[in-house]
Amino acid sequence: MRATTTAGLVPADASALDRADRVIAGLGLPATGIDVADPATGAQIGRIADIDVDGALRAVETADAAGRAWARTTPRQRADVLHAWHALLVEHTEDLAHLITREMGKPLAEARGEVAYGTDFVRWYAEEAVRPAGNFREAPAGGSSILTRRAPVGLAVLITPWNFPLAMATRKIAPAIAAGCAAVVKPATLTPLTTIFAVELARRAGVPADLVQVVTTSSASRFSSAVLADARVRKVSFTGSTEVGRTLLELAGRNVLRSSMELGGNAPLIVFDDADLERAVEGAVAAKLRNAGQSCIAANRFFVQEGIADAFVEGVAERLADVRVGSGFGDGTVVGPLIDDRAVASMKAFTEDALERGAELRAGGSAIEGDGSFFAPTVLDRVPEGADVAQREIFGPIAAIQRFRTQEEAIERANATEFGLAAYVFTESLDRALNVADRIESGLVGINQGVPSNAAAPFGGVKQSGLGREGSAEGLEEYQSVRFYNIARRETA
Repeated sequence: MRATTTAGLVPADASALDRADRVIAGLGLPATGIDVADPATGAQIGRIADIDVDGALRAVETADAAGRAWARTTPRQRADVLHAWHALLVEHTEDLAHLITREMGKPLAEARGEVAYGTDFVRWYAEEAVRPAGNFREAPAGGSSILTRRAPVGLAVLITPWNFPLAMATRKIAPAIAAGCAAVVKPATLTPLTTIFAVELARRAGVPADLVQVVTTSSASRFSSAVLADARVRKVSFTGSTEVGRTLLELAGRNVLRSSMELGGNAPLIVFDDADLERAVEGAVAAKLRNAGQSCIAANRFFVQEGIADAFVEGVAERLADVRVGSGFGDGTVVGPLIDDRAVASMKAFTEDALERGAELRAGGSAIEGDGSFFAPTVLDRVPEGADVAQREIFGPIAAIQRFRTQEEAIERANATEFGLAAYVFTESLDRALNVADRIESGLVGINQGVPSNAAAPFGGVKQSGLGREGSAEGLEEYQSVRFYNIARRETA
């Protein structure tokens, strides 16, 4: 069956647009600099400063000075400030959500979900700040005691992506503050406004004005080369592509910087014959369409066992064909625009390549005409293993379905990638779920669910998907150095 595109785009609600624009007007943006556009219309919505290398290094100097004082504060002081920031973020939920939708495009309901998710990291690290890890034990040979404690690692450079402009910022900034570190934050130029607003709220909450510096620039490479060479920088955290991550690791290696890298993904979603069909379809749609598929943990390669495959494909195709596409401010919009026209061109290329290789189109399959960067949610069935869409990270609303016979085959094909960030398993057998999850080379696995992320869980990948973890207690440790004191003891009368 060859499908057609979704008919028409859901229009924006004018009052919601006005609210977003009022928030932007309150940011005090410069008159000249880098244009920021709304991907739903292509219209310019603001400008941000284009900071050069000298400006970036001044930000390093300023943050470093503030960080030396911040490192001497107590865990309770840092926790109280983070709690205050969390309260302000929650208070401004609607402002933040409207801003996210305006600059990034995701539906307003999803934007509110991102605010809840992003603010949860701030609350989590407010709580973790007063639980610093440490230990005390006797030396095995006797004669001394070993005391271990955690200290701030130092000034951190935090480089965030465009797809979750609040959550990816708070996931890095909050643990840095909790650990006693200063930060220089470089948001993506496609979606910088949410980060600028969130950091302003942090300052209102009591975070020292100089402690967190936001640097916007049109030259990410010059920024990275300069700041990572500065001896005052001791940590880098990056979320983005594996290609860029490799370059940053090379730069970080010159000064032996602590590094956290959350990089590319190619998530397998495996559906076994014994899966609950309704739950599998629901979970698969959530794992695919969250943020229009523009997520590093989005389900990328669907592996469906032959016995359930026809029913599963039919269910997913029906759901995606009925999805409402349009402005994130539109009534009932489920899928908003892609971030820009380059993303739309990529979806076209993926689809055309798969069809030329013999895949079957079951829903969508083309761009949607009109203003903005829209592509219809697409289902491709019987995708050959050699197709580009089966090999590369999609980052868009295409469900590429392949079929398998045995559990062993599914595991082997799931692991046949250089990436290892997320995976999904749908089965009603607890034994199979855990056995398969144990054998998949992935940092996180969603079992019978399509949205596994949680602030209380350690997020990160294996293989070429990255180093380190964000969230949970492990996320705080990324901003801490372990030190030990060997305390001599002698007998006394």
